[in-house]
Amino acid sequence: MFGGCRVIIGIDLGTTNSAVAIWRDGKAELIRNSLGHVLTPSAVSVDDAGQIIIGLAARERQSTHPFQTSTAFKRYMGSARTTRLGDRDFLPEELSALVLRALKADAEAFLGEPVTEAVITVPAYFNDKQRKATRRAGELAGLKVERLLNEPTAAALAYGIHTAGQDNLFLVFDLGGGTFDVSILEMFEGVIEVRASTGDNRLGGEDFNELLITAMRAKFGARWREAAQAGDAIYELLRAAAERTRRALSAADSAMMSITWEGEVFELEITAQELETMAAPLLARLREPVLRSLRDSEIAAENLREIVMVGGATQMPIVRRAVTRMFGRFPATSINPDEAVAIGAAIQAGLKARDAALGEVVLTDVCPYTLGVDTVERLANGSMRHGIFAPIIDRNTVIPASRVELFSTVQDSQREVHFNIFQGESRQVSDNVKLGSIAVPVPPKRAGEVQIEVRFTYDINGLLEVDARVLDSGEKRQLVIVDDEHMSREDVEARRAALAALKVHPRDDHANLALLARAGRCYEDFIADRRDYVGRLIAQFETALETQNPRTVESGRLALAAALDELEGEVWL
Repeated sequence: MFGGCRVIIGIDLGTTNSAVAIWRDGKAELIRNSLGHVLTPSAVSVDDAGQIIIGLAARERQSTHPFQTSTAFKRYMGSARTTRLGDRDFLPEELSALVLRALKADAEAFLGEPVTEAVITVPAYFNDKQRKATRRAGELAGLKVERLLNEPTAAALAYGIHTAGQDNLFLVFDLGGGTFDVSILEMFEGVIEVRASTGDNRLGGEDFNELLITAMRAKFGARWREAAQAGDAIYELLRAAAERTRRALSAADSAMMSITWEGEVFELEITAQELETMAAPLLARLREPVLRSLRDSEIAAENLREIVMVGGATQMPIVRRAVTRMFGRFPATSINPDEAVAIGAAIQAGLKARDAALGEVVLTDVCPYTLGVDTVERLANGSMRHGIFAPIIDRNTVIPASRVELFSTVQDSQREVHFNIFQGESRQVSDNVKLGSIAVPVPPKRAGEVQIEVRFTYDINGLLEVDARVLDSGEKRQLVIVDDEHMSREDVEARRAALAALKVHPRDDHANLALLARAGRCYEDFIADRRDYVGRLIAQFETALETQNPRTVESGRLALAAALDELEGEVWL
């Protein structure tokens, strides 16, 4: 307990960066990590000794140790894709669990007491499998996930929509490193109701970076040959250079994209106008989710009080101009787009802990996808067409929700009815996402004489429960959609123990480790005199480390950091 309340932290688990915050003393407070930063890169690396490195130090190793480092794994949440680091394979939720565990440790160091509960944010357009994987990541990190909160809803809380004091409509435009969400929220009488949520789980800042990578490949690819492909060291150099260039173009009309490969410097000047031209297809993709959210909510754009921009990628001028053209007015940018979601998660954590400083706020959310089952359709000529989607809960239904539909047998003497559960918008189930299946025995009668009631119950965390009941016999079957693996509690505990057994680099060494990783990357990035200079700087700092004198180490660290800042600019998060 903290200050008489339960300790529940709020976590923004991001594609590029993550953050953790706490509600205390009447306000949300971002928690700094061991480096003093409020943002922790969502990066995991393994060093030669098998130790796990998380955060900035891991991200700095991306270009120098590409096969021992992983980033942007949030994009694969809910999939069976594995990443091999060191001598073992990691699922996306296991990599996410390591990041969550680091954030948990930062919170415990800050608060001075154990932390076991959290509100974790997810993109509003995350599907059922992705939400389950996020919850599982929290459990693997040793956290009880009190709630999965949609990122735009968290941003609305951070923006203070709940304290606006009047009825209003807001559109939250959330473009992060790897995902894009649009939500329309209505505030009335202490209730924040999500009217519609749409988005694109494969659109974010990383895609804009790929445009710059493609431009470099177009100019120099013939000289790099196969080395420029994804997964190779040169590709990771290009990724880092693209991120720096894109950020530079947010404040300048042009920027130089530069990498060093095999002792040669490759440079390409990119102007802001050229990036905007290259990005035209991506900017066009931002439009459809906005239009769909307006259609689904039956709200006209002119009735929106504000367009709230959150997510690091919304800091790009080309994105802000696109949104301004879309709505014919400037969006609201009064909150830090990188920090808003974590702050909102902390406010929700405060509400969960029933902090007296927070007035009563009711949050309603919506189901982002349509949920239903596969059915058979009888055609006019008497033949059957299989695989037709029958919706039970429509997208943008306010949750928690429970809906029921009746189905009947299609064959004489049928003894079992099998339902596959799907999530999506297509009439053909083959184009939707399969979540699971359920079978129920039925009495053998003529086709159409046996009816089965199927009920879907969808809760505020986006978890689905399916009940099937045969009206004639009363036979019942129930399924709670967990994931493809249908993991038991024992499985989760075993995987948590395996992660806990991994050697994680101590927090108090993170500053030195991150700086050495950065210096190592700079040594590889530069050539000739500058490379020699960085080599001497590294040797000087390593000598300082060997003294084990805190003052000498601190002085050496500051000197090395200042020298690297002068060479390549300050560290970005």
